[in-house]
Amino acid sequence: MAKATKKQALGRGLSALLKDPENDIKSVSDKNADKVVGNIVELDVDAIVVNPFQPRSNFNDEALQELASSIRELGVIQPITVRKLDFNKYQLVSGERRYRASKLIGLDTIPAYIRIANDQESLEMALVENIQRQDLDPIEIALSYQRLIDEIKLTQEKLSERVGKKRSTITNYMRLLRLDPIIQTGIRDGFISMGHGRTLVNIEKKEDQISLYERIIGENLSVRETERAVKAYHEGTISSKSVKKNRTSPSFIKNASGELTNHLSVKVAVNASANGKGKITIPFYSEEEFQRIKKLIVGE
Repeated sequence: MAKATKKQALGRGLSALLKDPENDIKSVSDKNADKVVGNIVELDVDAIVVNPFQPRSNFNDEALQELASSIRELGVIQPITVRKLDFNKYQLVSGERRYRASKLIGLDTIPAYIRIANDQESLEMALVENIQRQDLDPIEIALSYQRLIDEIKLTQEKLSERVGKKRSTITNYMRLLRLDPIIQTGIRDGFISMGHGRTLVNIEKKEDQISLYERIIGENLSVRETERAVKAYHEGTISSKSVKKNRTSPSFIKNASGELTNHLSVKVAVNASANGKGKITIPFYSEEEFQRIKKLIVGE
């Protein structure tokens, strides 16, 4: 607890400066702007509003509780980033999980980097900074790329330079948005991999995509096996109806996914073929959540 208090002491002098109406900083050319912009400042949590441009849409409650516990013990180790909206009013650019977790434990202040930006710049900063994070799922990344192209009017070439990714990588992510929403949800929940999705997108008809998606789940198909199934589909050696065959799972896993989901508090996928071979998929969205699940499994 003492560590958290020490962390919160950072930037208190700057925080007081920002609360003085005589020093309301609105641009980087204003007096004292150089003391604030780009520095770590302790901001009142209540003075911060969430960012409507946030690319992340999934916030796992258990993971937030784990992060909140860590912040209660160690403080906010990595400051959030905000942009100034008005006098003593700020909007998140990045760090919404840290912000939400801090509110959960009732922190009054949170360390933050302050930026001066307009709406378009804020959108671009939020999307680009969040794309660099490791905990976004492939669909969230794809949607962020799409927004940068649609709303910032970036070409794929400019986008490639901005986010430091090859154009082919960006294209592969964005192609996932051509999948049926059911399959996109399956990727987000960890039932199938991005590799499966990249293969399924080669099937144009959404109903046939879903048919093969259900077969992947039911028969625990690997990406390579899925590629062969898609090839056979295009060659006409299997029909759209036949991709639904052989999806009967053994009785011993009938209720397994629900029981494991309840025990681990994450959506667990249990897939098995008729001969009893299968796979258990347990998704996690942060290191904190991984450690929590690990403790439940191994009992440490």
